[in-house]
Amino acid sequence: MNLLTTEEYKSIASDLNFPCNPYIDGGFRPSVSGNTFQTVNPATGEVLGEISACDKKDVDFAVSKARESFEDGRWSKMPPSERKEILVRLSVLLSRNAREFAVMESLDSGKSIYDCETVDIPETVHCLKWHAEAIDKIYDQVAPASDNHLAMVVREPIGVVGLVLPWNFPLLMLAWKIAPALAAGCSVVVKPAQETTLTALYLAELATRAGLPKGVLNVVPGGGAEVGEPLGRHMDVDMISFTGSTQTGKRFLTYSAESNVKEVVLEMGGKNPCIVMDDAENLDKVAQHVVNGAFWNMGENCSAISRLIVHRDVKEELLFRIKSHARHWNIGDPLDPETRMGALVSNAHFEKVCEYLEKAKAEAIYLGGQSHQGAFVEPTIVELESHDNTLARDEIFGPVLSVITVASYDEAIKLANDTNYGLAASIFTGNAKRALRGARAIRAGTVTVNSYGEGDISTPFGGYKQSGFGGRDNSLYAHDQYTQLKTIWLDLADDNDDVVD
Repeated sequence: MNLLTTEEYKSIASDLNFPCNPYIDGGFRPSVSGNTFQTVNPATGEVLGEISACDKKDVDFAVSKARESFEDGRWSKMPPSERKEILVRLSVLLSRNAREFAVMESLDSGKSIYDCETVDIPETVHCLKWHAEAIDKIYDQVAPASDNHLAMVVREPIGVVGLVLPWNFPLLMLAWKIAPALAAGCSVVVKPAQETTLTALYLAELATRAGLPKGVLNVVPGGGAEVGEPLGRHMDVDMISFTGSTQTGKRFLTYSAESNVKEVVLEMGGKNPCIVMDDAENLDKVAQHVVNGAFWNMGENCSAISRLIVHRDVKEELLFRIKSHARHWNIGDPLDPETRMGALVSNAHFEKVCEYLEKAKAEAIYLGGQSHQGAFVEPTIVELESHDNTLARDEIFGPVLSVITVASYDEAIKLANDTNYGLAASIFTGNAKRALRGARAIRAGTVTVNSYGEGDISTPFGGYKQSGFGGRDNSLYAHDQYTQLKTIWLDLADDNDDVVD
């Protein structure tokens, strides 16, 4: 995609009409209470709009409409090929409006327009289309029963699903959830993060234009206590899929236990290690991967490299190369296509990250360590004496990379696993056996070898330990969590055969 100039992006921004009301039963409508909250551009402090703040009454209404749409079969019983066509049309509409979505996402979240244009929007389109194309290609099964029986194992949509989104990838995480949920035939109620509501509302409107029936996709903006908890406790919601912090994710287990024991899928935090051994090849390429993994999306990424566990024999050379590459990751106006790092999502999160920068001043700061007005934080690298340091333990969710030196492969693996999290990890080594042993030994849902990443749409994404459980995003496995398995047992025995008790 050819990027525009800053002036052209600002011209698009000036013409945008921001959606402000909940989207329920196929249309925008004000919240019951009439209350609102402001959505703010974190880079400038500009108020983008007043968003209708939902509460339990709006959640109840949205769930009732989702239930109605599910039970009458307008979507759940629609032929798979027709569901596929509608979701493909949605991906086409999103692609046609990609620039508006990219600018809206950048304004609302502080993300760089470069990332929105080159990663977030294209990946969202691809995700919707990929899951749409899978709808009529997932087969059910026949179990190996006796000659007198036929045992079918079939998938059925789980029902009404609550989808609770994070603020770091607002549109892409929406797609990760609604694409497989809608593909399975579920009806959904989406709670976007309060900080980043706009693109979810805009996409819901496009879905109706694509032909999605009323009530199948509903979006209720608002706070966690006002919307998230009522959704998590709702007796007519069959499942919750949550992406966000570990602390908040645990609450949904409580909500489920205290209500209808709805299924809960959690994708939560991470404190992801990157191991670089003394036999790693091409340290300059390794440095590029580390910088990308640590500072992409301002470090507001659950799979970000936040712990660099490096062998002492290559530490100095690797850090020198990392520093050289990190200098190209400039902070600045998110609508400038030359900017690699935008603003953090909110003043509250900016202040939290700045608290960790203060703690870093007691350590050896190798690079950065400064914050700037407008919720900007420089790429920061801190060398630590001990892995017990809070900078090596806490999920900072900002552009802060902690460096820990090790003397052996075994020590590196031990430190990698010395965390409550287990979402992602990387290992760089020129020894294939060591690479595979390390990938198997590290307790994380995704382990990349000699690269940084999360796989792609075809590979499952999720974590071990307090990084989550219950299912996986991406890949065909993502469809499983939005379905129930049913056994249908047919007796084919002749009517004259004896019945065995």
